[in-house]
Amino acid sequence: MDAKIIGGKIAIARKKMNISQAQLAQRVFVSPQAVGKWERGESMPDIITLSHLTNILGVDLNYFSDGIEPDATATAPPELLERPSAELSPEKQKDKLSWDMSRGNWVDADFSGLKDLHEKFSSSNMQRCKFIGSVLSGLFLKNNNVDRCDFSGSDFSSSHIQSSNLANNLFKDCSLKETEFSGSYISGCDFSGADFTRAVVRSGGLGNSTMTNAVWNRTSFIATQLADLVFDGTVEDCYFENCAFTRVTFQNATLINTFFKNKSLKRVRFIDCRTDRMTYEFLKNGKANLSGITLLTT
Repeated sequence: MDAKIIGGKIAIARKKMNISQAQLAQRVFVSPQAVGKWERGESMPDIITLSHLTNILGVDLNYFSDGIEPDATATAPPELLERPSAELSPEKQKDKLSWDMSRGNWVDADFSGLKDLHEKFSSSNMQRCKFIGSVLSGLFLKNNNVDRCDFSGSDFSSSHIQSSNLANNLFKDCSLKETEFSGSYISGCDFSGADFTRAVVRSGGLGNSTMTNAVWNRTSFIATQLADLVFDGTVEDCYFENCAFTRVTFQNATLINTFFKNKSLKRVRFIDCRTDRMTYEFLKNGKANLSGITLLTT
């Protein structure tokens, strides 16, 4: 594999998505300088990073060897951008929502108020779209790129988001109950007030996102890169296993019955936190700095 050829293909796919080197770097958790070196052919991403890039850029690994370029931009037919009227009968609403918008490229579209999407947007590129107040429970996204979209107040409960890239999106006050993120990379998002009860974040990464007043109850993080995050409030019955922590802080947080299974927690900061005895012992076993933690009294 030739570094200059791969670098040129990265640059072509990035520009086709209309994102900067800095934005791409944020999504793969590297520096903008590293992306610049890739595109100039001065260095080359390792195979794991290259695999992550395929998800983010909407290509497959063959693209880097046989000259295949990303799909051309698709435009939404006007009739598909209409919202279902509340006055339609359930039968007519079902007929109106019989379309499938998978494998499309949707830009600056307003889909607010839609419901029962399920797999209708899988494998799509979505930029600056609105889904405000939508019922997205049971949604299935795979190989999606979702950039600068607004999902505020939407219901994502019991959804599955696989091998996708989510960047700079608004998820304020969303229900993410029992939602599973698998092999996905999430960066620059706002999850203020979101409910992560029983949610699972497995592999992939979560970074540089706002999580003020989010609900953490029986939430699991498994083999995930966690970077530039602040957890606050009550963290109860949660599970962190084999995660990589970079500039992760628990501040003004109460940790109860929360399990940490990591070789080292030295990079995790605890500021004005309280824990029960069991959680304290998990942190102690992981060699965490306990100076910012006080034990809850029984």
